[in-house]
This record gives sequence, C-alpha cells and structure tokens, in this order.
Amino acid sequence: MLRVQHFSGVPDIISIIVVEADKDRATQIVDSLRAAGECEIRIIAEPTALARQIQDMQPDVVLIDIENPSRDTLEELALASGPMERPVAMFVDRSEAGLSTAAIEAGVSAYVVDGLRPDRLKPILDAAIARFRMFQRMRKELSETKRALEERKVIDRAKGMIMKARGVGEDEAYAILRKAAMDQGKRLADVAQALVTAAGLLL
Repeated sequence: MLRVQHFSGVPDIISIIVVEADKDRATQIVDSLRAAGECEIRIIAEPTALARQIQDMQPDVVLIDIENPSRDTLEELALASGPMERPVAMFVDRSEAGLSTAAIEAGVSAYVVDGLRPDRLKPILDAAIARFRMFQRMRKELSETKRALEERKVIDRAKGMIMKARGVGEDEAYAILRKAAMDQGKRLADVAQALVTAAGLLL
C-alpha cells in the first residue's frame, strides 16, 4: 500500500498529483497507482496549472510524465511542483544530455528515462520518497550545523566584549553570559546576540 510517514509519526494515505496530458496514459497511471494501494490521486492535464493545484492540494508526491522536456520546461515544472517540500518523480520518453543532472539539481527525487511502466511505477515512487527523505534529513542537519556555527561565533564575540569590558578571562566571561541567560530565561545565543547588537548601536 502506498503510504507516507509524516513527522507526526501517523501514517496517512498518500496523496499524489499526476501531471499527464494524454488521457489514456493518465488512466494507465491511475490504474497502476490504485493497484499499488489506497491513495488520493488528482490528474493535471495542463502543466501551466500545476503551481495552483499544488498550492490547493498540498500533495505528498508529484508524478510528472512528459514526452521530451526542454531544459526550461523541466526547470519550470520542477519549480512549480515544490521539490523541496515533497518528492517529485519525473518520467520522460527521451532526454537530452545534461537534463537528468539539471533535474536532480532542481530537486527532482527521481528522473526516469523511458521507464513509465505499470510494474515499475511503485518501486520508483518508493525510491523517490526514500531519496527525498534522505535529502530532507541532510538539509535539516546542514541547516542546524550552520546555525550552531553562527551562534558559536556570536557567543565568542559576546565573550570577547565581556572579557575586555570587565578584564576577566574567557571562562569567567562565559559564566557571566550563562548566568545572564539563566536569569532572563533565554538561550545563551540569544543573550549573546542581544549584547552584540547593543554594542553595535553604541559604536
């Protein structure tokens, strides 16, 4: 069964937007998805409506089937489907050199050439969902690491200001900063930022 695990930990029936202009082919895709499990499916025949439909439905997955996209079309579809918020799988009949790289760089989780067959649909979607989750975790970890580094820089600047103003060592400056944070019920980094900002206003 096609299901997706949300951050709440509660599995929900997966919702899918299928971008397919050909009616017969769209029917084949829907039948294949229904055969794989319970899911909510919406077909979009006109790609120009993709961004609005995405906004309205907020699907878990976007599946795009397009014959032979240009680089501009590929990038427009990828951008409209919100590849940073959900897995996006793109199936093409033919592909020019470099387009698969462009698709992955645009955030597409799966770019499959000549691969839209009913028996391959579910495993490819499963792989796209798994890859999206992996990159989502990596983006989150990278963001947290960058924030921690920035906070460390601010704390070091605040410590330096305290050391200079009070003539104390680094450990004592840190203790003063930490006590201020505890007294105010705030995070150490927030107190340090406030000190750095206030000092900047006095320059």
